Amino acid sequence: MDLAGQILIAMPGMTDPRFERSVVLLCAHSAEGAMGLIVNKPLEDLSFSGLLEHLGIPLGPLGRDIRVHFGGPVERGRGFVLHSADWRPAGEGTMQVPGGLEMTATINVLEALASGGGPGKALLALGYSGWGPGQLEAEIARNDWLTCDAPEGLVFAPDDGGKWSAALRGMGIDPLTLSAAAGRA
Repeated sequence: MDLAGQILIAMPGMTDPRFERSVVLLCAHSAEGAMGLIVNKPLEDLSFSGLLEHLGIPLGPLGRDIRVHFGGPVERGRGFVLHSADWRPAGEGTMQVPGGLEMTATINVLEALASGGGPGKALLALGYSGWGPGQLEAEIARNDWLTCDAPEGLVFAPDDGGKWSAALRGMGIDPLTLSAAAGRA
């Protein structure tokens, strides 16, 4: 089972508070493990302009101010830009995500966004979510996560707080009918 390009929706019984009500886009999934980015938990204490200033990248007059998210607990000092496939950086550092999105982990995407260029849609995440071999499959079997297609409109929606409920509704599930006990059944 290859879930790359799918989203994981945390069930109400999720015991890890870092993933409570999380929506995670899986960027890679294989027998060696999985890697994804949480797309619905913005960092309140860090802005894009503040990050650019820290990195010494000037924010131009046409520069965009994208949200900075908590991508997961692994390598929290490392940044990843999940973006639409309408931008091709020079060199390497961009990974295609099944379903039409891409992820770039090099500084050139930040420079492009700061100058007003870059991809049309972008979400910046610090850190990532990672699972070792078989770990994610065991969590899914334990009913910690639901999986479904990753609509681009959901991934880049401006209402981060509503993405979890919207993902469930997209599967035909009323979030109000779920309980923590249901997540552990």
